[in-house]
This record gives sequence, C-alpha cells and structure tokens, in this order.
Amino acid sequence: MAVTLTARDVMADAAVIPVIVLTDVAHAVPLARALVAGGIRMLEVTLRTPVALACIEAIAREVPDAVPGAGTVRSAADAQASIMAGARFAVSPGYTHAVGKACHELELPLLPGVATGGEIMAAQEDGYMALKFFPAMQAGGAAMLKAWQGPFGDVVFCPTGGVTAANAHELLALSNVACVGGSWLTPADAIARGDWARITQLAREAVALRS
Repeated sequence: MAVTLTARDVMADAAVIPVIVLTDVAHAVPLARALVAGGIRMLEVTLRTPVALACIEAIAREVPDAVPGAGTVRSAADAQASIMAGARFAVSPGYTHAVGKACHELELPLLPGVATGGEIMAAQEDGYMALKFFPAMQAGGAAMLKAWQGPFGDVVFCPTGGVTAANAHELLALSNVACVGGSWLTPADAIARGDWARITQLAREAVALRS
C-alpha cells in the first residue's frame, strides 16, 4: 500500500467496502483481522457509536494490513477526529463544502455521499470525482446510475444503502461503478458471537464478486 492514498485507490482495492458498526472496542481488532484474512482491507468504521473512534485507533495500531476509514463523517470536526484516530479515508452520507474543504486540507481522501445531480455537481466543483451514491437502492439503484452515465461520465461511484450480496452483481456490472458498500459482510449477530470465520468467508465471497 502506497503512503499516499486516493479515493479511487480505496474504491479499487476490492469489490466491496464493508460498512461497519461497532459497539464494543474489543471487537474491532478481531473483526478487522477476519476481514483482511478474507481479502478486504478498506474498512469503513461508521461514526455512529461512542466507541467508533477508539475502534479506528485500535485497528490502525494493531492490524497493519488493514486500511481503516471513518464513515458517517458529517462535519469538519468529524474529519479532524477521524484522522487523529488513524483513519486513512473518510466517507460521508451527504456532501457539504465544509466537509470537502476540511478533508482537502487534512489530505484525507473522501468519498462524498450524493443522491442527486445537483449534489454531484457540488462535489465536482470542489474537486471530487469518486463519489458514494447513497442511499443507493432507495434513490434509484442501477437505473439511476445508468442515467448518470451520460451527463456524469467522468464520475465513478460506490453505491451504498440497500446493497446486498444478491444485488451487488447488477451494480458492479455498470461502467461507472468502482465498488459497492454494504453491511452484510459484518452481521451484528456474527460480531456478537465472535464468529470471525463467518466474516472471513463473507469477505472472500465479496472479493469474488469482481472476478
């Protein structure tokens, strides 16, 4: 892994970026190791729980083959806290100039969330060309992505939201989709039980989606 990471590097590493919600710091390292064992290195740990930053810090410190990122980044303060915890990329549910500017200044690769043409244009104006389409399935899914191929042919997307192992193939087949994001790689029941073998298997299956 090069020292300098770009949003396109994050998207290109595997077919799926796992969307991870952790409520116990003790789960962070074994979960990250299980995903890496299955071939998934880009790990989006969402800032939806009080322990999220501590989980990112633990992964960054103890799992050198993982590339931890912060999801649900909604402010400049979130971006700052994420990079201080060791996040190497950020993912936002929407896009604002303030978040985009903060990530540029921090040199933190950002996958900004967009759901409309106007949001795509706003992100493009700030230099972002690799975007997260969210909530993907609720906002039009593959049909919307196909419609965007014309006016936004220079943009690549990571559809997230409602994406599953069953519908990922349809999205990954599109020329403007670099990868997808999904929570199915890290089911809450498997994490609670410490069933890391199951998570490794789900990661392997996700990697195979691109083959």
